[in-house]
Amino acid sequence: MTTAVLDPEVAHAVAAHLYEQGWTDGLPALPATAATVAEFLATTARDPDEVVAEHPQLDRRVTVRDVAVNSVMAGCLPEYFPVVLAVWDALSAERSARGGGWQSTSGPGPLIVVNGPVRAQLEINSAGGALGPGFRANATIPRAIGLTVRNGFGIRPRELEQATIGTVGRWQLCIGENEEDSPWEPLSVEAGLAPGQSAVAATLVRTFEVVDNRSFTSHEEVLADFADTIQRSGALIGRHSPTGIILNPEHARLFASAGMSKQDVREWIVAHAGKTEAQLRAVGKGLGGLPGGPFEDDHFHPTIADAKPATLPIIVAGSRNAAMSMVFRVLGIWSGQSFPVR
Repeated sequence: MTTAVLDPEVAHAVAAHLYEQGWTDGLPALPATAATVAEFLATTARDPDEVVAEHPQLDRRVTVRDVAVNSVMAGCLPEYFPVVLAVWDALSAERSARGGGWQSTSGPGPLIVVNGPVRAQLEINSAGGALGPGFRANATIPRAIGLTVRNGFGIRPRELEQATIGTVGRWQLCIGENEEDSPWEPLSVEAGLAPGQSAVAATLVRTFEVVDNRSFTSHEEVLADFADTIQRSGALIGRHSPTGIILNPEHARLFASAGMSKQDVREWIVAHAGKTEAQLRAVGKGLGGLPGGPFEDDHFHPTIADAKPATLPIIVAGSRNAAMSMVFRVLGIWSGQSFPVR
């Protein structure tokens, strides 16, 4: 068996050509040939001409084959492809991703959460550094989504995309849920799928904020810290601020050891996170002009609308080496659905 000799000059030329055509996100991409696309299509029983995503306002749609082309360019391995398709199933259930979310001034990115045995099969990182670099599946699956948005919908920065600043890591947000280190049922089971089923959930997010609390003496102190972060007025663009939590296993076990379920955590935060009318008015965000107003200065406005799982999703991920969690801001409202990998 002979080993092909790679020609660096050819590789550089290919990368330059793909960039010059406007097909990439600024990073080098791999060429999609008929043979490589066929490898990806062979991993699924879905018809290559099946429409898996569409943008009604732009009258544009992408097929399984289109997604395969962009997955190759993104650097995915063929075995990742069923997960990429499941991500599009999940995003197609999100109102924000079916509407103008891809073009929003917020510059949102898709947060992808993977559950079930496919995490281990594809080496999708669920533990330490889950939102960081270093894992091919975590990095290339969301990039495939970004390239499909770019090449399939034609949404590019400063053209149809109107991001004011944008979201850090916009096309890099893919994690596995750390089910093995979680005291609760995984996100997919909470959404109604069977335990042990490989599944994907996804929604568009605007930003992330760290909750670093390692000096707590009680679980209520940590809950109060989450509430303080969530109620930040800068995140409010209306009456409520749709929010989710990526919960470090140490924080999750702290709450569970206090007898709290995920739903208990949600209900505590929803009851405590909010601002008074006077506090909002002081930063130019008074709600007196909305239905029910005007309001007294001490009227309390909850930051989160209700304690439904879809309104405040909680995902356990990361390692137990430090009690650090993340709050993420959802663009619109998450559907609360997970979709099987098939």
